[in-house]
Amino acid sequence: MSRTLLLLLEYDGTRYAGWQRQPNALTVQAVLEDVFLHLAGVRLHAVAASRTDAGVHARGQVVHIRLPDTWNIPEERIPHALNSLLPEDIRVRRAQLTHQPIHARYDACARQYSYTLTCSPSVFSRHFCWYVPYPFDPELLSDAASIFVGTHDFTTFSKHHPETRHYICTVLEAYWERLCPYRWRFNIRADRFVYGMVRALVGAMLQAARRRRTIEDLQYALAARNRRYASPLVPPNGLVLERVFYPEHLDVCPWKPEDTACLPPLP
Repeated sequence: MSRTLLLLLEYDGTRYAGWQRQPNALTVQAVLEDVFLHLAGVRLHAVAASRTDAGVHARGQVVHIRLPDTWNIPEERIPHALNSLLPEDIRVRRAQLTHQPIHARYDACARQYSYTLTCSPSVFSRHFCWYVPYPFDPELLSDAASIFVGTHDFTTFSKHHPETRHYICTVLEAYWERLCPYRWRFNIRADRFVYGMVRALVGAMLQAARRRRTIEDLQYALAARNRRYASPLVPPNGLVLERVFYPEHLDVCPWKPEDTACLPPLP
């Protein structure tokens, strides 16, 4: 019986043109598949739960690979075998072998992203926070986030993608938290996301927080399903795929308490 390898992956997306393999571009998928070619002797296809865009990071990406019968590295040794060949900005946190034909993307029931912005520039945080050089009202950020909770058509707050059949998503939670006096993080969890959605929402909420748009205007724009009413997308460097959720019975890379631990604070 064929086996499926599931990986819990984290990466710094700064120097990558996104997850998906592209001609003449460095991508996370291409790097990971090249490592599997070295280990397995054949090219294997790595499928991610979320095809993150250029410059976007991941703390909890889930990837599946269908393994050939010749694969002989035991489960407990797989993270070390992969990490010894991967660059330092891509790390396998956990590996799981299963006989279930789990699909990392289509079996996922929800995904969670965060977006961090700061009003204090630092060379040490520039790859993971967007520096906002103008004043804004954090309370208006929170007010704006609440209007996106629920089931909506997010055509207005998305980018066109030829593979997207519809733009209806159910947002389960969306809120801002203040990490320190000069840094804020937006957290959003939904059953699915459409292309550019989080960056579009953050851009719109920030315009509201700068009093360039009203909350009522954002509500109208959401209902209009027309990209003419969108705000500029924010840069990708503040965006992180935090976690992918699966039905409990699939037992996909079970989440552990240390997975939610905070990374060392940024300056």
